[in-house]
Amino acid sequence: MNFHGTDMRQKALTLLRDGAKNADVARKLNVPAGTISYWKHMDRAKRGECPGKHDPSCPRCHGRELEEPAYSYLLGLYLGDGHISHYSGHRVPNLMITCAESWPGLMDDCERAMRAVFPDNSVCRVRKTGCRNVKVYSKHLHCLFPQHGLGKKHNRAIALEAWQQEIVDAHPWEFIRGLIHSDGCRITNWTTRLVGGLRKRYEYPRYLFANKSDDIRKLFTDTLDKVGVEWTTLARGSDPFNISVARKASVALMDDHVGPKY
Repeated sequence: MNFHGTDMRQKALTLLRDGAKNADVARKLNVPAGTISYWKHMDRAKRGECPGKHDPSCPRCHGRELEEPAYSYLLGLYLGDGHISHYSGHRVPNLMITCAESWPGLMDDCERAMRAVFPDNSVCRVRKTGCRNVKVYSKHLHCLFPQHGLGKKHNRAIALEAWQQEIVDAHPWEFIRGLIHSDGCRITNWTTRLVGGLRKRYEYPRYLFANKSDDIRKLFTDTLDKVGVEWTTLARGSDPFNISVARKASVALMDDHVGPKY
């Protein structure tokens, strides 16, 4: 994958602001047309311009009320198993969340959240081997998910904007639930102990969250801290990708607000 620096982006924006077409700029600078479209959209959004006259209203561009609990949950899903793509066959980018077939309830929750956040847009499910992609199309995806960018999430900085952090602070459990539903799970561990000379088996539940992005893991653990959940980092080899919640009181809190996938 090619990464384009700030100078290249500025050259493209200068040409676009002068009235050049996206395709002409893409050919001139040898940059993918989708990247040019994304740069143009973000530039127009920063300047307060609307991306389209007939596009449904956007909470960021037009001030439409945003369903914040649903958005906090959807943001967690997006940071885990979601991405925004713009295929050449479609005029509008789509947000896609990949859900395993074994968790039909998760797919239902994801679809409900998408419909609540994008009430004027259609939502669909696309069947794949062992999973389904829950998708919504909107020209305003980049407005609501500014973390989108070139490359994989763990190879670039991920930070919430101030308005997103306010929503997560107001609805932390929905955000945690979205992250667990994407890159986490609830499992039952077991161990044995000698009691009165006899070895007995003990089982205990635990929540695990795994993500390669240091920034996303920190967003998760910072939110756990705010709701009073104790956590530890489990290193797999030298990679500290796993966050564990195993203390009884913290697991009980997670069970009350998150629960296992279903």
